[in-house]
Amino acid sequence: MSFIVEQDVENAALEMLQEMGYEIVYAPELAPDGSNPQRKEWDTVVLVNVLEASLKKLNPDVSDDAILEAIKKITKTSSHKIIVNNEQFHEFVINGVAVEHREKGKVKNSHLRIFDRDKPERNTFQALNQFTIIENKHNRRPDVIIFINGLPVGIIELKNPASATATVKSAFDQIETYKDEIPSLFTYNEFVIIADGTESKVGTITSPWEWFLPWKTIDGNKREPKTKPQLEVTLKGMCNKEVIIDIIHNFVGYRKSKKDTIKIIAGYHQYHATNKAIISTIKAVGGSKKVGVVWHTQGSGKSLTMAFYVGKITRAPSLKNPSIVVLTDRNDLDDQLFNTFSDHSQIFREQPKKIESQSELKQSLKVSSGGIFFTTIQKFLDRTESKFELLTTRDNVIVVADEAHRTQYGLQAKVKNDKLRYGFAKYIRDALPNASFLGFTGTPIDFTDKSTRAIFGNYVDIYDMHAALEDKRVVPIYYDAELVPIGKNEEAFAELDEDFEEITEFEEQGSKDYLKSKWSRVENLVGEETRIERIAKKIVKNFELKQSVIEGKSIAVCMSRRICKDLHDAIKKIRPDWYSKDDDKGVMKIIMTGSAADGKAWQEHIRSKKKRREMGELFKDSSSDFKIAIVRDMWLTGFDVPSLNTIYIDKPIKHHNLMQAIARVNRVYKEKQGGLVVDFLGIADELKKAITIYTQSGGEGQPSYDVNVAIALMKEKHEVIKAMLHGYDYQRFFRAPAQDRMRIIPELMEFILSKEKGKERFVKNTSSLVRALSLAVASEDAHVVREDAALFQAIANALQKTETDETRRTNITDTAIKQLVSKAISTQGIIDIYRQLGVAKPEISILSDKFLDEFSHMQYKNLAFEALKKLLNDEIRVRFRDNKIKNKKFSEMLAQAIRKYQSRSIDSAQVIAELIELAKEVREAQKRGDELGLTDEEVAFYDALADNESAQKILGEDLLKTMARELTDTIKKNVSIDWKLRDSVRAKLRIMVKKLLKKYGYPPDMQAVATDLVLEQAELLSDKWA
Repeated sequence: MSFIVEQDVENAALEMLQEMGYEIVYAPELAPDGSNPQRKEWDTVVLVNVLEASLKKLNPDVSDDAILEAIKKITKTSSHKIIVNNEQFHEFVINGVAVEHREKGKVKNSHLRIFDRDKPERNTFQALNQFTIIENKHNRRPDVIIFINGLPVGIIELKNPASATATVKSAFDQIETYKDEIPSLFTYNEFVIIADGTESKVGTITSPWEWFLPWKTIDGNKREPKTKPQLEVTLKGMCNKEVIIDIIHNFVGYRKSKKDTIKIIAGYHQYHATNKAIISTIKAVGGSKKVGVVWHTQGSGKSLTMAFYVGKITRAPSLKNPSIVVLTDRNDLDDQLFNTFSDHSQIFREQPKKIESQSELKQSLKVSSGGIFFTTIQKFLDRTESKFELLTTRDNVIVVADEAHRTQYGLQAKVKNDKLRYGFAKYIRDALPNASFLGFTGTPIDFTDKSTRAIFGNYVDIYDMHAALEDKRVVPIYYDAELVPIGKNEEAFAELDEDFEEITEFEEQGSKDYLKSKWSRVENLVGEETRIERIAKKIVKNFELKQSVIEGKSIAVCMSRRICKDLHDAIKKIRPDWYSKDDDKGVMKIIMTGSAADGKAWQEHIRSKKKRREMGELFKDSSSDFKIAIVRDMWLTGFDVPSLNTIYIDKPIKHHNLMQAIARVNRVYKEKQGGLVVDFLGIADELKKAITIYTQSGGEGQPSYDVNVAIALMKEKHEVIKAMLHGYDYQRFFRAPAQDRMRIIPELMEFILSKEKGKERFVKNTSSLVRALSLAVASEDAHVVREDAALFQAIANALQKTETDETRRTNITDTAIKQLVSKAISTQGIIDIYRQLGVAKPEISILSDKFLDEFSHMQYKNLAFEALKKLLNDEIRVRFRDNKIKNKKFSEMLAQAIRKYQSRSIDSAQVIAELIELAKEVREAQKRGDELGLTDEEVAFYDALADNESAQKILGEDLLKTMARELTDTIKKNVSIDWKLRDSVRAKLRIMVKKLLKKYGYPPDMQAVATDLVLEQAELLSDKWA
């Protein structure tokens, strides 16, 4: 599909929606002044007539008064915050609108349905284009709005794919503007689509740019080829009637924190995995009891997929209010998963319950139906019996196991400490013999692992690393070996076997006697004092280097709690200012469990479960001082910190545990290029084994990359930029004295601008260079690149300051990326383009001939063009903000000159000449009022009246001036604060304008156009008058 202009993209979207059964409505017809008015005011965003008819259709047994009461509740907002109103509306969607009404003389309470969730075709689907909203004196018109039952649940903002500046990012920026200026529209919004015909992304009203993500499938069985336009895939895959109703009811949530509320919507992989698992569950309950395994790679939202599944399966009619048991194999993981569910509680029709003891487990699961229970598999172990007590024989019990690959879920018995022990699945089967099992995993099941498949069955859905990276749901992981030898007795270290990994942090405090000897020997080797001191120095150096390039958090993983404390103390000696006893202060903290028996020196590091959760929230806050967490086991699974970019590992980890630990750094965050794993102990072989399991299990893509890949990317981008600068010795900058550097900067900027798309290519490659440097900053190669990168970044930032539209910047410092520090450029400060050109930056509206003449004689023509372009754009925007005709005229003239220059129709000297002439014309236009004897406001109406030549010829200047004065006076006296929103006032003004035009003999064939222009001009000025 090929599009040329934005209107073509809009028409294509409407055609596709029409094919899916949407009614296409041209919104101006429904406007307050339209041919078929459906809106009382311009800030009315609900089609009340459609809503009323839909409510009556879906709730036939309630009175008209009850319907009207429901409409009042739906259309009334309770807060000035968009998200609060939005969440309230979503509550109505899920649970209905509570109304009190009389039926047969009795008062009755009912919950009215807004949508029919079971029969989507009974809802009214409409797509409206050019829907004008005037709110708080702002006039905005989104491209396409999707209405269901008269409510604006979706916004589609479109851009022209043929335009270099009209990007999907600019569509996102437009949505952000709408949120500020027409907030009423977002009370009812469930999803936002931004697209340009080829690229398309989906998000919610709170999604930041990096979390607007693609919808890649239409039927859920395959990802569509890249050759198919993404807008088509999004609309047909997500907006068909059945899917969108399903998404709104079952796949939208709100995550609350102390700071804010985030609205989430399922990605395509979460939506289809959930529904596949629902279908498989219904089959398994009546058959094999094996629902299957959902493998969604770490960082792709697996916990949320589990929540969506549990929320929807509990509503499945055929399961008759099932009981859900959510299992983990560690207390901290149980806490984390339970917290995720609790944070999105509105997804569930009953609140999840955390099981704290085995007796509570037995009591809870003996219920007749219902319930969402969280527990650990250990609570199904009765240490005095080989069989667990029968709790229920019901078949509508679903066991949902997190990290289903773990060996603890096994059925087979094995001898351990001279006793026969079974995998926990055996005990669960004793308790719940007819339960069905569904497993979720972030890493693949080993192809040799038969026990997991024996319990759960085969894969239900796979979303591997390749798909997640391609969709930009995760960032790549890079591995860097910084090995610190453990001494001469390495053979002792080799004795570690799978028993070691079974010792959790909790068990370490009182580990089994048979392991104590081996444990102590290895712990002493790994935790040897001089070795820990070396690691501390490496962490400090690496962390500080990374922080100089990109903001972020780090986790250091140690083998034991004692080593955690020793590492903390070693770092404290090097950087004492990083330490604080206050939990809310300090750069580093140990996060671990413990008890009073640990001794006084340990107590400051030991916190309650509640306090550890608070520390977790503090660590997740990218702006907090808490930057380095030192852990043994905590936070290595199911703990999401997007700004976490480095994990230091000094602990033997294997298989799935290793994959889960390193995946902590793969979350998307601003301009984060990737996550870095720094290995002090030697886990490379285990990483290779884990990758082998991944590929043999059918996973595509690479789970991790050697840091040399990032170094190679850094060097490649460095070479690309150097090639761009071939012919100019930019390194003179570093050799030159300070005063000469000021001359070199504009020379270099001019050199870049002289190349085809030079600015665009230079900025893009510099951004890639700096992001790659953020990963490779500790390498020797980075030392060679860093000075150049600092100069390139400074130049790129200066070039971007010439952009004429602030919203289209891709400023590489307006992110987590920092401005690189360089001794050579530290004295320069922010590069000012006018200073580089050797001219004083002018005040707005002072465009003297002398100043303009300087541009025509400047040595650096391309740089002069960039400066003059920005200056003129700012001048037009400020000077003619309230004059519609002049603003449009001069903006178009400027845009035309820029297009000719960019297409190489004219060279830099010619475009500068054109811009100078335009500047002079702008300056003369500013004097027009004095020449005519009119105020700026009167000039604006004069220009609106004189916009066509026939009016100028017939009426002449004097009569047009008289009309302009009279128009200004008339409109000034008749506008009020809300006149743009009141039909009666607008209609009255329109009549007044028409009468005035007829009175003075304005050409009849142009009166309608002139009336519209005058009213549009009035809207611009009325904000100052009202």
